[in-house]
Amino acid sequence: MGRKEAALPGSSAAPDHGGGMPLFKACLLSLQLLMGPSLAVASVFLSFRDCSHFFHKRTPPLVVHGASLKSICQRFRDKARYATLYDGGRRLALYSAYVFKKSDGQGRADTPWMYEPQLVSEDGGDNMRELPLSDDALALEDSQAVLEDYTDAAGYERGPLNPDQHQAEPDDKSSTYTLTNVVPLATAFLDACWNPYLDAIRRRLNNFCHGNSYVVTGATVSGSAALWRERRERVAIPKHLWLAYCCPWFDRNSPHEVRFMFPSYGSYALNQATGNEVVEVPLKDLESFLTHQTDVDHDLAVFPKGCLAEDLFKRGKRQNP
Repeated sequence: MGRKEAALPGSSAAPDHGGGMPLFKACLLSLQLLMGPSLAVASVFLSFRDCSHFFHKRTPPLVVHGASLKSICQRFRDKARYATLYDGGRRLALYSAYVFKKSDGQGRADTPWMYEPQLVSEDGGDNMRELPLSDDALALEDSQAVLEDYTDAAGYERGPLNPDQHQAEPDDKSSTYTLTNVVPLATAFLDACWNPYLDAIRRRLNNFCHGNSYVVTGATVSGSAALWRERRERVAIPKHLWLAYCCPWFDRNSPHEVRFMFPSYGSYALNQATGNEVVEVPLKDLESFLTHQTDVDHDLAVFPKGCLAEDLFKRGKRQNP
C-alpha cells in the first residue's frame, strides 16, 4: 500500500463547476432523494449517538425526512462498524456512513449474508446475524429485505453502500455483508460503472488522504419502481446513487488533477443499464443538486459543519505542544 498508484481515470480534466465532470463513459446520474416531508424516527432508534464517530465532526447529514426511518449503528462482533439510515417502509438503505480505511481492494471471501435483528424486535440484540432465520421469519420479512427478494430480480444485484473494498480489517469487510447496507442496482451499472468508480475512489484516498476520510453513500428513488416477490412489492429500486467524501488532512503536494478534489468531493449516477455515467462534482454542487431534487425545507448538507482543509503538521503541533 506504500506504492503510488495510477491517477484516477479522467482526472486530467479541469473541474466542471456547472454540469459536472463525467468520470466513466460507460456509466450518469440525476437525483431525487428518497425522503418525504416529515421527520419521524422509530423509538428504538433515537439517534446515531453510539456510532456518531463515523460522521465528520460527529454530525449526521442534514438530508433525511421520512415516515419509517431507522438510525442503525451497524454492529458486528460487538463493535460498531458504520452507520446506516434505513427506510423500513421501502426496505431500503437511504445511506451508509463510514470511515474509509486504506485497502488493497480485495473483497472478503465466503462471508455469509446477514440481517439486522434490531429491526425485528426491540430485544433482538445489537449484532447483525447470519441469514437464514428460522424463528420470527415473518417479522424479519416485514422489517427488512431478505435474500429471497433478490432471487428472481432479473437485471438487478445487491449493491453495497459501504463496500468491503473500502475497508481493511477482515471483520470490517465482513460487516458490509448485511442486507441493511445494500440496495438493488442494475447489474450493468454495478459492474461497468459503480464498482470501477469505487475502486478509483479507493486509490485516490489511499494515495492522497493522510487522515480520516469520512464517506457517505446514498440512494434516491422516484416513482414506484420496486422488486416484487409473490405479488408483493418488496424493495424499492433506487433511481440514483450518490457519494461524498471529506478528507481534511490530505497531500497538499498531490498532482493538480487530483488536488482540487480535496478536502471533499461528490458524485452521482443513474441506476440503470444504459446512460449511467458517474459524474463527479464539487460537494456544494452535489448538495445543491440534491436539494433541488428533494422535498426538504432547508438546504441539504452532507457534511453539515462543512469539510474544511486542515494542516496536518499544525494539527500535530497543537496536540503535542
